[in-house]
Amino acid sequence: MLDRTKAPEFREIGHISLKEPVKKQFANGLPVYVFHSPEQELVRIEWIFENKYLDAQNENPLLNSALSVLLKEGTMSMSSAEIADKVDFYGAFLVPEYSFDVTSLSLYTLNRHSQVLLPLVKDILTEASIPQEELDTYLRNNKQKFQVSIQKNDYLARRKFYNLVFGESNRYGRTPKLDDYDAINRDQLVALYQKEIVPSNCTLIVSGNVSDNLMKELEQIFGFEWLEDAAVTTANNPVFIQDAGGIAYEEKENALQSAIRLGNQTISRTHPDYPALQFVNTLLGGFFGSRLMRNIREEKGYTYSIGSAVATLKHTGFLTIATEVGVDVTNATLTEIEKEINLLRTTLAQDEEVELVKTYMEGSMLGSLESIFSHADKFKNVLLNDMSLTYYSYYMEQIKNMTPEKVRDIANKYLDFNQMIKVVVGKFNQLEPIHQAVVN
Repeated sequence: MLDRTKAPEFREIGHISLKEPVKKQFANGLPVYVFHSPEQELVRIEWIFENKYLDAQNENPLLNSALSVLLKEGTMSMSSAEIADKVDFYGAFLVPEYSFDVTSLSLYTLNRHSQVLLPLVKDILTEASIPQEELDTYLRNNKQKFQVSIQKNDYLARRKFYNLVFGESNRYGRTPKLDDYDAINRDQLVALYQKEIVPSNCTLIVSGNVSDNLMKELEQIFGFEWLEDAAVTTANNPVFIQDAGGIAYEEKENALQSAIRLGNQTISRTHPDYPALQFVNTLLGGFFGSRLMRNIREEKGYTYSIGSAVATLKHTGFLTIATEVGVDVTNATLTEIEKEINLLRTTLAQDEEVELVKTYMEGSMLGSLESIFSHADKFKNVLLNDMSLTYYSYYMEQIKNMTPEKVRDIANKYLDFNQMIKVVVGKFNQLEPIHQAVVN
């Protein structure tokens, strides 16, 4: 019997074993990665497409996100209501997702329903009608949401941050404007659909209880029957130009809180220093016991929440710190953030703090592998960056080898408050003490 009066024995996390997929290639060249787990009742099938752009020099930031939503809103033979009813009848889920770099369509179902649902997905990927009525509804609803969102300080701060960190002439830095909704038309979406939703631009990841019959059906429907006239040409990589470090300030006369967001472009997952930078970010503001949380939330009481993150994208990466604080402590919060960054650069962290962050990050990695779908997600993260699963062994090794000296060195290499873009939407008590140029 379990003795609940005794704490569990402490053990260090050793090697984490990730499941390798079985790789296949269908007759039309479609790459397929299979994660089989017979104990999992469900199967998840993901069709993943790299985002394409009709005009790489003047990308409308709404086109790809609109296409993602409208994919399943009707085909040449079925209405959106009929598609939804059929998916619901079989207890399945059909989920479109959009990010900066990829658009995907995921089907969650049981094997026994695949004969009905796979042809439905094929119809969506080859015969989507993108009805004008559905497009009008989408644009009307999202314009209303946009008009509500731009009244919120945190939304405005996030928009301005992306504009300044990446520049406004590319997919990462150009944020939607109200006119962009009016600029979208059905012909553009159809052209993007024909360019993007094709087998040569697709990767298929199948995970769960993947039966032999399911694989045969997938190969027949999406290998032999899914064809295209010509291969897709890849657009030129975008160019990102970051503004010089400074403060972008938008005053809100009646604001009770200021939204603060700061950061800069940095390395992505493909860089050897990325795990170490993730470690330093976690220590700074990446978990509830971080320095920013202890200082600005617990000790100063300036905010309910503050955090930092290092994010990786296909063409770059970025560091961001975000919070909302009372207008009377806007300056003081920026001063404390600067202080914490400078401490990381000049003063060695305590061994106990470094060990705590190691344990947290290793435990987070272990906890993120709860099912076969999690293993597939980990694989997808590296696949989309042209990497292999060996990355995670390297990641864990780098985390395990972090020292106070390495924390200081990485902080000096990648964290510089003076070079960071700082966005404030709300109110400054005083502007002078920050000693930064104001950018528009």
